Amino acid sequence: WLQAHPRPAVYLRQVDVPGVDSKFIEAHRGVLAELLDLALPPEVIELDATGVAQFTRRFGFLDKPVRIRFRLLDPSLPSLPGCPSSSLSLPDITLDAGSFAALTLPARRVFITENETNFLAFPPAADAIVVFGAGYGWEPLARAEWLHRCRLHYWGDIDTHGFAILDQLRGYFPGAASFLMDRATLLAHRLHWGEEPQPTRHDLSRLTPEETAVYDDLRFDRHQRRLRLEQERVRFGWVNERLRGLPEP
Repeated sequence: WLQAHPRPAVYLRQVDVPGVDSKFIEAHRGVLAELLDLALPPEVIELDATGVAQFTRRFGFLDKPVRIRFRLLDPSLPSLPGCPSSSLSLPDITLDAGSFAALTLPARRVFITENETNFLAFPPAADAIVVFGAGYGWEPLARAEWLHRCRLHYWGDIDTHGFAILDQLRGYFPGAASFLMDRATLLAHRLHWGEEPQPTRHDLSRLTPEETAVYDDLRFDRHQRRLRLEQERVRFGWVNERLRGLPEP
């Protein structure tokens, strides 16, 4: 079937072969990959896509789309047709990455947070949206050209991995700023300090000097061993105060 339909650009569910269904293919991807490598010409195989997890990309099938979830933080921003928007009820929207990239949303500021509760409770802000990071990586967001014209603020945990994620984000958005990941926030919430299970220790080249100083305090255990302040432990009043103190984008 694949010899007759090379790089078919369909989902596994759409393979129409007697006795074969998508669950069969998924359960035997390792063996099928070896057989297909022998049966198909090299030019129809994505050779840099290796391993069972990249079976679909290797042989030209469609993957499940990455979904990006965001909330409008300003009721004046355009929403979905028929979707009410007020300061008390701001839309929570999920789009596939392609549709998100195609938006013409006139937001000037974008906050990104990894915690769902912080995402849901994030205070209203003028000309702004908040994106739920959810661990899908930064490449899908980077496809949205309109996002590169916005002022980005990343709010992660104050721990070594939080700064590593910020460093990765700046590989796609060099101008991204950190939010509530500073020494003052860390020291003001001493009662809520916890422990990071497996800290990272390597150098991070894209941090600002202030961020590097906090990161070094964490990775070198200068306050306490494996120190971590999770973002959901930061007082909501502190969040509001810092949000009001941000300069105009």
